[in-house]
Amino acid sequence: MAGKPKKRRSSTGGRSGAQRPGKSGDGRSKSTSGGRGSGSRGSSGDSKPAQGPRRRRAGRGLGGDQVEGRQAVRELLLAGKRRIDEVIMIDDLGGADVLADIEQLSQELGVPFRRVSRRHMAAEALTESHQGVIARAAPVAEVPFDRLISNPKAFLVVLDGITDPGNLGAILRTAECAGVTGVVLGRHRSVHLSPTVTKAAAGAVEYVPMAVVGGIPTAISQLNDADVFTVGLDGGGEHSIFDLPQLGSGPTALVLGAEGAGLSRLVRQRVSISASIPLAGQLNSLNVATATAVACFEVVRARNGPSD
Repeated sequence: MAGKPKKRRSSTGGRSGAQRPGKSGDGRSKSTSGGRGSGSRGSSGDSKPAQGPRRRRAGRGLGGDQVEGRQAVRELLLAGKRRIDEVIMIDDLGGADVLADIEQLSQELGVPFRRVSRRHMAAEALTESHQGVIARAAPVAEVPFDRLISNPKAFLVVLDGITDPGNLGAILRTAECAGVTGVVLGRHRSVHLSPTVTKAAAGAVEYVPMAVVGGIPTAISQLNDADVFTVGLDGGGEHSIFDLPQLGSGPTALVLGAEGAGLSRLVRQRVSISASIPLAGQLNSLNVATATAVACFEVVRARNGPSD
């Protein structure tokens, strides 16, 4: 699009697959902790009284219809992949560049734009970390699981029962930065794209293909049948993630389990191999989002080969 702002990338920085050298570990992780719209710009949009945060019924799809946070809303507008119904911004936020980008992009795309008071925003937002900006859009579309499997260069992240929204958001952000070609979530007993997830993902939900499956164990079996190398990150894994030459060739899926419980029994039985992340400190586990980052970039390193 004309006048598209230059995007700047920055790097940030269980059972999560972490294991201390010489110890099997119990593998327990410690968790720390989703087109264009029509219409013209609105005015202050502050005629409705604040009535407390709106609660939406959880749907069966991915979600992501309410996006909160500056970077997440900006990337929603830049990506242009789904309908955007409106953008709402607090009227006294100051002159940050990202806020100017959001307003300019809304104008260029014909997305209704409203400025509201802080009190009104508190009633509209579903999180406390909205940073003064929210957008409403069409839900993120699911990608068929078969399509993810059919990619001969597949680099997948399969999540077995991740329920912490902050962890899922951080995993999606890492996945996008690492070039993951798809993320697989379970339809049940798994968090999907809540406003907290989209905020933590910082726009990654617009770019990472995501499939939702009925059961993760069945999905692992399908991946194996399609000759995708499935690596379960587990604290008691018999191999180090850094000693798997298979990561450098062929389609690969990293499988990570729920916070605390780790991989389910059936998933652990069905993965091609289980691997751990060696730890040198006193703690015996990594947060699942951190473990995902370590494993993803080990795949990147293996695929890119040794540096000169």
